[in-house]
Amino acid sequence: MLDQLEELGGVTPRSMFGGVGLYHRGVFFGILARDTLYLKVGDSNRADYERAGMKPFRPYPDRSGSMNYYAVPLDVLESAPELAIWTAKAIAVARAV
Repeated sequence: MLDQLEELGGVTPRSMFGGVGLYHRGVFFGILARDTLYLKVGDSNRADYERAGMKPFRPYPDRSGSMNYYAVPLDVLESAPELAIWTAKAIAVARAV
């Protein structure tokens, strides 16, 4: 995963709550949990995930509540250039918060 994001530069992983947080130059933009990549969403990119039928991250599957991080579609994960685009959008959303 990190190899695919190499072209963005400055992406670092940090352990967190049984998963891994992804940061770009100190800005938290993604979560790796239960073998799934979730990226930060906001008004500017939420429709991309909803169109693909993706769901928000739920840290506790047996409880209600979700976060503004959505699972990345498999076809995006399989394309490094496409993943870089989706990740750049997530970083922009995270920076704006």
